[in-house]
Amino acid sequence: MTTLFGAIADDFTGATDLAGLLARSGYPVSLRIGVPEEPPQDTSPFEVIALKIRTEPVTDAVAEARAALAWLKRAGAQQYFWKYCSTFDSTPEGNIGPVAEAIMADLGVAQTIYCPAFPENGRAIFMGNLFVGQLPLSESPMKDHPLTPMRDSNLMRLLQPQVRGKVGLIDRLTVAAGAAAIKKACADLAEKNVAHIVVDAVENADLARITEACADMRFLTGGSAIAMPIPQIYAKRGLLAAHEKETTPRDIAPEGVVLSGSCSAMTNAQVARYQSQGRPSFQLDPLSLKARGLQPAMDWLAAQDLAAQPLIYATATPDAVRAAQDQLGKAEAGAIVEAALADLAVAARDQGARRIVVAGGETSGAVTKALRVDRLDIGPEIAAGVPWCFCTSEGQDIALTLKSGNFGAESFFSDAFAKLEDA
Repeated sequence: MTTLFGAIADDFTGATDLAGLLARSGYPVSLRIGVPEEPPQDTSPFEVIALKIRTEPVTDAVAEARAALAWLKRAGAQQYFWKYCSTFDSTPEGNIGPVAEAIMADLGVAQTIYCPAFPENGRAIFMGNLFVGQLPLSESPMKDHPLTPMRDSNLMRLLQPQVRGKVGLIDRLTVAAGAAAIKKACADLAEKNVAHIVVDAVENADLARITEACADMRFLTGGSAIAMPIPQIYAKRGLLAAHEKETTPRDIAPEGVVLSGSCSAMTNAQVARYQSQGRPSFQLDPLSLKARGLQPAMDWLAAQDLAAQPLIYATATPDAVRAAQDQLGKAEAGAIVEAALADLAVAARDQGARRIVVAGGETSGAVTKALRVDRLDIGPEIAAGVPWCFCTSEGQDIALTLKSGNFGAESFFSDAFAKLEDA
């Protein structure tokens, strides 16, 4: 099948978020874990490659993104997309800007847009400033993110140090005027040699106007929501044939586990809600893992009835996270937790877990790689931007959901398992 749209995501939860929103259209979507080693075959109109490069060194992130781009080129993609988090989180050096400029160079593109807005999840951009709910980004819980603390809400100020080209803005008033006005604004900024354009969006109608205006741009960047209208645009142009959504088998055994590494405010609330329902749980602590190793957690897991869908979590308050980072260093504290949850995912699978819920972008990457999953089929959506995915791990059929830390309601973990029962 001809590939029309090729996307590169900077983490695994973001990739499933994007794939899930694209799949709402009913057209086939393929999600690849890492850059495929084999040449493109059995491709879908919408191909998404999930990388784990959000906090990697800039040179490594750029190299992986370029390799993914090369594969998507070989697949025949006509339009390309760089997907990052709807909270624009990255390190001061990148990786949003450097990856975007590398892709622009490889494609010979002089201009692109940046729109991480996701109104369904409370992410809005107004006058270049990103809001999380009713709070500016810098006043939201993201200000204390353990890996990418966001202390500025202005996307232009965040982006400019990361890129060589000029950064500009298309504000909400222009967006509200419609696609023609947005297109003209892009052209006007091009005359001023503005390569990177932040675009305001506060509602889904804004996203539709923006994608319509930018439909002929070869390369776009943003959160997942800005890509949501694209399948309809392709269909209107006759690029997609009518297609009924394929039915994905959902006869997955009920034994399951929740693995939570995110320390976001929402994930903390989700852990507390799940525990309040009487679910068995075990807390991982980086300092204990460093001192005692993983065996206590492994022993606890081995004693569990996986039909009860137990929870293993490293989720903690910002103060607790900082205390561990102060003793171990930020990188080592995170790496210890990721490695532990990855090993526990494999142990849970070998023990019979077939429904695995993962919270946190970094954790999702570690778990997915440990399970040796290289392709996911997109299933039913649990919450906006968070679908169940179906895959094979060492010959076993697995239902896997990868949740960004900030996504979902407080009842997300139990909602996830209930969704499969209803499917």
